[in-house]
Amino acid sequence: MTTFSIIPKSQLEGAMRIDAEYYQPEFLNIKNIFSNRKYNDFRELSLFIKKGIFDISPEKYVRSGIPLVRVQNIKNGMIDDSNMVYLSEEEHSMENKTELGDFDFVLSKIGTVGEVALLDPKHKKWNFSQNVIGIKLDKVKISPSYILFFLLSKFGQLQIKRAEMGQVQAKLELEDIRNLKIIRIEGEKIFNDYLVKILKSRSGSELFYKQAENLLLEELGLKNLDVEENLSAIVNFSDILEARRMDAEYFQPKYENLLEVIKKKVKVAKLKDIANVKRGSLINPKFYSESGTPYLRGKDFSSGNLEKESLVYINDKFIPGNETRVEVDDIIFASIGSVGTLALINNEFKDSFISNNTAKISLIEKNYIVPDYFCMVLHSIVGKLQFEKESTQTAQPKISDSQVKNFMVPILPIETQQKIADLVRQSHEARKKAKELLEEAKRKVEEMIEKGGEKNGKI
Repeated sequence: MTTFSIIPKSQLEGAMRIDAEYYQPEFLNIKNIFSNRKYNDFRELSLFIKKGIFDISPEKYVRSGIPLVRVQNIKNGMIDDSNMVYLSEEEHSMENKTELGDFDFVLSKIGTVGEVALLDPKHKKWNFSQNVIGIKLDKVKISPSYILFFLLSKFGQLQIKRAEMGQVQAKLELEDIRNLKIIRIEGEKIFNDYLVKILKSRSGSELFYKQAENLLLEELGLKNLDVEENLSAIVNFSDILEARRMDAEYFQPKYENLLEVIKKKVKVAKLKDIANVKRGSLINPKFYSESGTPYLRGKDFSSGNLEKESLVYINDKFIPGNETRVEVDDIIFASIGSVGTLALINNEFKDSFISNNTAKISLIEKNYIVPDYFCMVLHSIVGKLQFEKESTQTAQPKISDSQVKNFMVPILPIETQQKIADLVRQSHEARKKAKELLEEAKRKVEEMIEKGGEKNGKI
């Protein structure tokens, strides 16, 4: 059914906006709520709202130091540090005008526009890149927990979506964020309890995962493995012919060192002997929908966990042929771009299609190797270094099915595999709990705003 809005000329945002999308009913309904509630502009609750470091080359990144938040680190209200990069204290000090602290905020300026994350207390200092907007909150004026859940709620997200629609390219400007209206309610501090529980669950998730990783590395003899780059290496010409590659990175000694250490400790199998690998399928975007069969792409599991927030679906008009679909306990990985990012398929994503920029690994015999353990191996340094070695370093990194089939997989005793898998599952459960609490807090914000009533306008 067609929807439309009738807008008096006097209300056309000072005649600066005449595009129909800007005046969709959902946006107007949110705007009307502001006239019946107390609110502040976001600028009034912040010490600064600014863009991040404009020019910082990857050569300046270090292995530890001050976290540099990029767009890909902003996920569902929290920071995903699985691919975090860092600045040295010296480099950070040269860019301290954009320093943020714990319980400040970042928003994605481009890409998945409007993603927001709270900077948790793991680090006292943070910095952020040019495609990120940083907000140093005035914590005397408002609770960070309430700001977080408000921005994630429909009252925050619809404002952001409306601002984004005014741009030729999907992006946010600083003024868009400075002008966001933050509705005030009684009892904002009750959301502190939600935040404490969420941070506790996330911390537990990270602890379980770290325990699983440490157990794996100890069993494989890799706890103190040196994986630094070597400046030189001697390679036989016959090795170059066999590999059909002559790029220096491919012959880094760290790759062979890794496998030599593992082979001395445990049995090792080629991946093709324990699993099948199959490339995903290209499906025409004209079949994309908001419901139907999930179509998994690399962006849906960039954090190592499958995310539903940005999923696209294939509608019922699509007639399936030989497209690749996934089963429970398959592992899906990015074969182009962020090569090696991966996730284990659970019941929620059974029978999903996967895109042509991804591939799946299906175990042949699950009694021989536990799926969660297998996924942990590929996600650990064991898998990462093999993905790194085999990736073809073109403009967009990529890896072939045949290269993945030749990966070496350590096979620990089934009892040890199960211990590692149990820890991984506990990690996933704790992360799931944190996500459920976050969704509950968002709904609570929306309910409290909708039940509110004072007609006070801006304060």
